[in-house]
Amino acid sequence: MSQFETMNRLAKANGGYLQTAEVLKNGISKTTLAKFVKEYDYERVAHGIYLSPESWDDSMYLLQLRYPKTVFSHGSALYLLDMTDRDPLRFTVTVKTGYNAERLKKNNTRVFSIKEELFNIGIMKAKTIFGNEVTIYNPERTICDMIRNRSKMDSQIYTDGLKEYVKRRDKDLTLLMEYARIFHVEYLLKRYLEVLL
Repeated sequence: MSQFETMNRLAKANGGYLQTAEVLKNGISKTTLAKFVKEYDYERVAHGIYLSPESWDDSMYLLQLRYPKTVFSHGSALYLLDMTDRDPLRFTVTVKTGYNAERLKKNNTRVFSIKEELFNIGIMKAKTIFGNEVTIYNPERTICDMIRNRSKMDSQIYTDGLKEYVKRRDKDLTLLMEYARIFHVEYLLKRYLEVLL
């Protein structure tokens, strides 16, 4: 397989995105990458990330590529979980406490941080509207995050999320209560569920 074929394969496997780091891992030089980008008319969409001309620019996936230590949460997770029909005006992510989020904030991204021992609870994968896989929190974790940060949430999205969760066939109320205990929102969650169930 030629180096150009390898780069084509890498881009196809990543929704049309080609990362310099991945190319270098495959033993291909930056010079060869530059020739490939020029010949196939790839667009530079971020530092070290190029997009093929026949692919759609997927801003959620691009954010995840640029900041792999983030997890889509709150309103962004609700959107990806089909628990709200409101397209988020700005993305919301969660990072571990101590993560330098200045660049994310400058990118019009809302950032929540949480202790390392709570960060990985409820992580799952979901597909963007363009079919690319990103990391998000599951419905139960998302509900708990929303309750914990209710004063910072848009009230309509918050209400939609709770109502849609209750309607879900795949909801796991046992897991939800377990998370509620971990995140200290058990009392509030029980009050909401009494009204909604």
